[in-house]
Amino acid sequence: MPITLLDIILLVVMLISGLLAMIRGFMREVLSIAAWIAAAATTLYFYGRLLPFAKGYFNNDIVAAGAVVGGLFLGTLLIVSIVTVRISDMILDSRIGALDRTLGFLFGLGRGLIIVVVAYLFFDWLVPQKSQPTWVTSAKSRVVLAGTGDWLKSMLPDDPESTILKRLKRPKEDEGEEQPASGQRSDNSAPRSGASAGEGYDRSDRTDMRQLIETRAAR
Repeated sequence: MPITLLDIILLVVMLISGLLAMIRGFMREVLSIAAWIAAAATTLYFYGRLLPFAKGYFNNDIVAAGAVVGGLFLGTLLIVSIVTVRISDMILDSRIGALDRTLGFLFGLGRGLIIVVVAYLFFDWLVPQKSQPTWVTSAKSRVVLAGTGDWLKSMLPDDPESTILKRLKRPKEDEGEEQPASGQRSDNSAPRSGASAGEGYDRSDRTDMRQLIETRAAR
């Protein structure tokens, strides 16, 4: 079976990614990913806490949410990236710089494979198998791409979109739960008319009033 266009694309992407990672170094590549993960984790953690404050400055809830997400993510990414660049430069200038570049090349090869796998998954999802070109269906690397794609999908939750949306919408749900609670406190704090004012006159009072009326009538 000859090499197809898909095989060539995979080799070229992996080679370019490997060379770029070798120039940057393994630690810089790993720390760059760590910076993105730290930015995402910081955004998810502090989003609910800062959103009420942002709503006080923005009339539109969408604008407030965008400002919080953008500020947290970009700010964290910038700060962590500055630190990681200095650390990676120190490693490249040290004695293990050659090892760091070699590991970076291997890391880049794997990253290039993941990039092509993700692109292949989208292509396979959008284009029916019967309509796919021959250079895709008959490619030698298709088995590797499909197997790696199945492994990636097994690492994801069943419904990643709903999971992320639930995490972002949790502050709104908490606000909705607090409102009935405050209303319940106001209902409980309101005095009952029957308890405070009493249920009316008792028997002794009514007897005294009746005697007083009869005495005045006799006069």
